[in-house]
Amino acid sequence: MGFEQETGQVTGTKDKDYNLLWFAETSLSNALRMEVYSRDAERAGDAELAEFFRRAQGESRKGAEQAKALLAQRLG
Repeated sequence: MGFEQETGQVTGTKDKDYNLLWFAETSLSNALRMEVYSRDAERAGDAELAEFFRRAQGESRKGAEQAKALLAQRLG
């Protein structure tokens, strides 16, 4: 199957909706991962790196919230 074809018949969900669902899940998963990474950096005494991961976590949360709002609007 090429990328130029709608694959919703396989998943039961239109590609654009699947992509939004994927983005929300991935953003949430990334926020969890950044928590682990920031704690690892803190444990190693690297405050700069810990802050970097905290900022990345905030951006992941923001993306997840935006995706959830779009999902509620479009699928609700």
